[in-house]
Amino acid sequence: MRLRLLPLTLLFLPLSLCAQRRPITQISSTRMEVTRTLDDHTSPSLQRLLAPYKHGVDSIMAPVLGESLVPMSGGRPESLLGNWVADALVEASILPGNPERADFGLANVGGLRNNMPRGVVRQGDVMLISPFNNMLCIVTLKGTEVMELFRNIAEAGGEAVSREVRLRIGKDKTLRHATLNGKEIDPEALYRIATLDYLAEGNDHMTALKNRVDIVRTTIPTRDVLMENIRKHHTITAQLEGRIVLEQ
Repeated sequence: MRLRLLPLTLLFLPLSLCAQRRPITQISSTRMEVTRTLDDHTSPSLQRLLAPYKHGVDSIMAPVLGESLVPMSGGRPESLLGNWVADALVEASILPGNPERADFGLANVGGLRNNMPRGVVRQGDVMLISPFNNMLCIVTLKGTEVMELFRNIAEAGGEAVSREVRLRIGKDKTLRHATLNGKEIDPEALYRIATLDYLAEGNDHMTALKNRVDIVRTTIPTRDVLMENIRKHHTITAQLEGRIVLEQ
């Protein structure tokens, strides 16, 4: 009976407080860890209430995409998850009217919101990693701006970059050296970067991307890029390759 009255109590409590104009004198909170142990004491009536919603959520989150051979997490200066995501962006950069792959890929570490589990990977795992509605973009920069972008990355202490990139960063987070496919950046050449629209607008301190020569915007969510990559390869993996090295 308490369970049924709780929503009504929560609904009318704020109204009663406003009517009586009682000042809030103290606010306190407690932390409750939500784990699977709570499932052992679920009310049958609550289970019936949640059943149709659980079915809808499971239909989205539960489908299996493939398998990850290693657990992956994000981080700086380089991480397994960041490497896989950036490589997946490059692989997805071949678009109608743009038959060539991007020269390199870039994602922000802050946008990778969960870890990739080892073993079976479900749609829900990818949605937790990439929960935002970001879209794949292909940004074209002049070589001078690519170097500025690499300086942006150095100042951040590293971001997720694809396998074509090699950066060396000093202790003071200044860029010491940069190559692309083993070659130094040509200041007059044009380079195409596979990234997400959030970064393409210069967010997360990636200001060099605002000085673009061109941009191709797609309606492909980055989470769909990652899901399709797993479906295509069936098994995924990553390793640390020295893409970004922070000098000690």
